[in-house]
Amino acid sequence: MTRPGRRTGRGFSLVELVIVIVIIGVIAAIAIPRVSRGARGAGESALRSNLAILRSAIELYASEHDGKFPASGSTDAAAFADQLLKYTDIAGNTSDTKVGDYKYGPYLRKQIPAAPIGSKKGESTVKVVNADSLGTPDGSTAWLYSSKTGEIILNAPDTETDESNKAYNTY
Repeated sequence: MTRPGRRTGRGFSLVELVIVIVIIGVIAAIAIPRVSRGARGAGESALRSNLAILRSAIELYASEHDGKFPASGSTDAAAFADQLLKYTDIAGNTSDTKVGDYKYGPYLRKQIPAAPIGSKKGESTVKVVNADSLGTPDGSTAWLYSSKTGEIILNAPDTETDESNKAYNTY
């Protein structure tokens, strides 16, 4: 027999709701760090991949242009991009079409890969230096490239690091 004014079998008790909330909290405490760590790992993997693509393109360009790197002897970022993205002749002059002496390249399909991680994430900008050393990465562009040595790195300050405290600019 039920008492008047009292419902039976409807809804959840306060204890049942608290138990469900605690279970959801425990699952979230376990899952959220794993998901964020996975996303960060994906960015680091993409950085390694983009650097491999860029380094391969630079090396292939040099092998076909008598050892000269893209934008050789200059600090012209546009020349660097053009020489990797367009057809070139042996001297490094560029053309949109493959005609005559413009038989080399392109070494990248569509554009310079974007930085997948760090403060310049999503940008494809390149700072070109004409020196044996790249100098100190300053974060002003996505990539830092030496037209003298062919070296390219992520132009991230030393403070941007992976989980093991390895600076992204040392990948």
